[in-house]
Formats: sequence, C-alpha cells, structure tokens
Amino acid sequence: MFLSVVIPTYNRKPILEKCLRAMERQTFADYEIVVVDDGSTDGTVEWLQSHAAEFPHVRLFCQNHGGAAGARNYGVEQAKGDTIVFIDSDLVVTDVFLQSHVETLIQGQKELGHNRLFTYGRVINTANFDDPTSEPYKLTDFSAAYFATGNVAIARHWLIEAGLFDTGFKQYGWEDLELGVRLKNLGLKLIKCPEAVGYHWHPAFSLDQIPKLIDVELQRGRMGIVFYRKHPTFDVKMMIQMTWIHRVLWGVLSIGGLLNEKTLAPVMRSLIQQGKPQLAEQVARIFLNWYNVKAVYAAYAQSQK
Repeated sequence: MFLSVVIPTYNRKPILEKCLRAMERQTFADYEIVVVDDGSTDGTVEWLQSHAAEFPHVRLFCQNHGGAAGARNYGVEQAKGDTIVFIDSDLVVTDVFLQSHVETLIQGQKELGHNRLFTYGRVINTANFDDPTSEPYKLTDFSAAYFATGNVAIARHWLIEAGLFDTGFKQYGWEDLELGVRLKNLGLKLIKCPEAVGYHWHPAFSLDQIPKLIDVELQRGRMGIVFYRKHPTFDVKMMIQMTWIHRVLWGVLSIGGLLNEKTLAPVMRSLIQQGKPQLAEQVARIFLNWYNVKAVYAAYAQSQK
C-alpha cells in the first residue's frame, strides 16, 4: 500500500508548517504528501520552495484560488498512491497516524471480505498553537459525519468511480459530505480509526471572529441548497437544517433573532474574560445556527424562482 496524503491549503503558512513537520515524522514509510496551494497570498509557495529539503515527501502543486473541492480533485489527479489520505492544512497528526489508517484498512478488508470501505480518524479541536497535540479529547469533538475530509483514508479508485468532488460547491461547506452520499450509494462502509489522531487547530474564540463566522454560516446555507438539489432526500434536509424542527428550534432559542451577536456580546465577552472561550463559542452557536437556517430557506426560495 502506497499512500498519497492530499492537503489543500490557502493562506495557512504558520500552521501548515506544523502540519507538514508532523507528517514527515511518520512511522509508516511508503507515502507522499501532495500539497495543493489554492492561490495563497501569504508566501506559502515561496516558503515551501525555499524549504523543500526539509520536506522530502512533499510534492507541491499550485492553482488559482478556486476552493477546496477543486484543490482536492487536483491533488487526487496528481497522486501516485493507490490510497488517498485527506487531511486539512491546519491538522497536526501523531507519529503513528498513517500506520493506524493502514492497519485499520487492512483489518477492515479482512473482516468484511472486500475493500468497499474507508477509514475515518479522530479529530480533536485545539486552540493551543504552541503544543496542539497536548489537547485532550472532548465531548464537543465528536462527529457523526459519514465522510469528512479532515481525517480520512480511502482507495483512490473509489474516489474516481464516485466522480471526485463537485466543484459546483464554490463557497464554504458540504462538498465532502455530498461526495460521501455518492460513496455510500456505492456501498462503502465507514470504519472508525480512533488511533489515527489529528489535532485541528483554530484560534480561541473571540468577538472579532463573529463577522467571519456569520459569513461562513451564510455560505454554508447557500451551499446546503446545492447539496439538496443534487440529493433531495430527508437525510440531506436534516444535515443542512432545512426542516421545521431546525426552524422552530433555533428560532425559539434565538427568540426570533433577538438573541444575536449584539445582544449576546456582553455574555460572550464575560465568558472570554473568565477564560471560557469554548463556552462563549457555544453561546454564539445560538445565533449562528439561526443565520444558517435563514440562509438555507432564503437560498431555497431563490432556487424555486
């Protein structure tokens, strides 16, 4: 088994360096790292080119800024491996990361008697930039996603057969879960691989992040309708929060939008000052989810015209 680790990146040079240094310390030997720069403007390409000797497994490819879906497709097309491992460029992994995926893939094939499977590792969120792998697993790190590209290994031919990622997802969200629907239709089984741990870094929550987080939710809502139009099922409606349940839930919790980034700012600021940014972020989810639900329905109404 030869692995191609596909990493799309866009303006994440500081954490990308930690990501790549961790990938170079793998106990498993037969792999390459396919980095696809999606039009970064922070010197990522120049830095990689000038430090190429430090990253012998890395093969660098560049494209104009077009989004994660196209970058991952480009990486798969250029990959030499029979097995693709997707991680994000803000993920720092342990030394046994690739070995764990390989062992679980092999064991899964033995138990199932076929190779219609992929492995999904554990992702732990952390705001500790200096020592990201020191973060313990938390209940909020649990994910029920079927196919998420933050930490997954899959035979390359299944991606080709499924048709790779849909580049129609131009904005944030859903391109990996949409591909997951097509993989599920091919009969692929998800095998959990908790030993393949990746630490997903993002800065501690602050009020300055709120405008960007709102924009992400608006994009996610619009792309949710792209997802639903391709797969108009109840399961997809549940995923994108386009049901009366979500509308009532987040409408009630936000009091119809009265609890928003302005009215909840004092509460969130107080929690941050108390050293509880994660709790402040959960408070923000009240209005962020309401923005998302409204964006979903607005995009759906627009699509019906």
